[in-house]
Amino acid sequence: MSVFGVFGVRDAAANIYYGLHALQHRGQEGAGIVTFDSDGVSYRRRGLGLVSEVFNEEILTTLKGEIGIGSVRYANISKGGNDNVQPLFFRFRSGDFAVAGDGSLINADGITEYLEARGCLLHTNTDSELLAQLIKKDVNKPRIFQICSALNMMEGGFSFLIATRHRIYAARDKYGFKPLSIGRLGDGYVVSSETCAFDLIGAEFLRDVEPGEVVTIDAGGIRSTRYSQYQRRKMCAMEFIYYARPDSDIEGCNVHAYRKESGRRLFRECPADADIVVGVPDSSLSAAQGYAEESGLPYEMGLIKNKYVGRTFIQPSQRMREQGVRMKLSAVRSIVKGKRVVLVDDSIVRGTTSLKIIKLLRDAGASEVHVRIASPMMTHPCYYGVDTSTFEELLCSRRSLEEACRVIGADSLGYLSPESTVASCPGRSELCLACFTGEYPTVLYSKE
Repeated sequence: MSVFGVFGVRDAAANIYYGLHALQHRGQEGAGIVTFDSDGVSYRRRGLGLVSEVFNEEILTTLKGEIGIGSVRYANISKGGNDNVQPLFFRFRSGDFAVAGDGSLINADGITEYLEARGCLLHTNTDSELLAQLIKKDVNKPRIFQICSALNMMEGGFSFLIATRHRIYAARDKYGFKPLSIGRLGDGYVVSSETCAFDLIGAEFLRDVEPGEVVTIDAGGIRSTRYSQYQRRKMCAMEFIYYARPDSDIEGCNVHAYRKESGRRLFRECPADADIVVGVPDSSLSAAQGYAEESGLPYEMGLIKNKYVGRTFIQPSQRMREQGVRMKLSAVRSIVKGKRVVLVDDSIVRGTTSLKIIKLLRDAGASEVHVRIASPMMTHPCYYGVDTSTFEELLCSRRSLEEACRVIGADSLGYLSPESTVASCPGRSELCLACFTGEYPTVLYSKE
């Protein structure tokens, strides 16, 4: 999932559209935009599909105003459907507002019970609706105090944008799991889950929203409020490994540079006797380049991606993931035939994609396929926003390295160490590695 917002920018909806287009890799199930004009009138559109399928030029001209927020999302089966596409819009006597979020709350069940016990009727399965209902419970307080009070009741990984007729609020969880950045565009401001969206619309990066911070953006500029004095920098490692675009910077570290360094370290830890290095398009290509440079092996384009097919990991069902793998990749026979291939991938979650890619390479004539993964073994579920919620889904939760290698049909299998996963980002001392190590930064409440 991802969020994008603008304040004080002409044709806000058009800029949000392009921003969401740059963030399309983070979700392909649905998209939405809410804007406010100078009279406080709101305009809304959301739907299922890609950004270009939900919006067109005619629709964008109806979304008037210089303030707005948008979102693209992916969903698991329980949180799919048009009702859960964000931003969500709420009417309230102190002023209408819209909310869009990225991430996942680990105490969502407890908050739901708290709200329902006080008479709230929930219409979606989203954390954004929980935030909106918590904001509304403190009816006599200024909005910023309502927001801070609500955020302090929430545990997990999240970033939220809240838009009103006069301002935008941008907030990150106190652990720093999810990225959120602020840029300047002309006399206005933009906020995005990734900095790559700034480049597309010509915005200049200003700074990141800090963990535990709410940033208010209005006619007076930018103001900062700490809703929590507890602050960590446990950025989700999967943002660097898989989710983010290579041209994005996350807390001062370029994603491409990170992945290339992880590939170099991967070769040092897991060398392979092979002829060529092949990366899995697209998120693994940087790591494959690093592995090839460090090893001295030639880097080859042994797999080609159909650019008109989306990312298979974030499809809402396993059947769709498997179909997507068959549609989106093909092996280049003349490159891999008779070769011992080092196949570099960013991660293995369920193992079904790896199994099919290895078969593609063998069917194209590869004599050996040695798989090298530019992250540690994923052994535990993530409860902070990555769509892996059970041990049963994970290839390596209950298998040894040798067993996992046999399941995916590789000649050998090697993973990057947790230490090198952190060290690949210069200057960082910590990342969230919970899905690799089982060391969760938060209490898990009802999670098993």
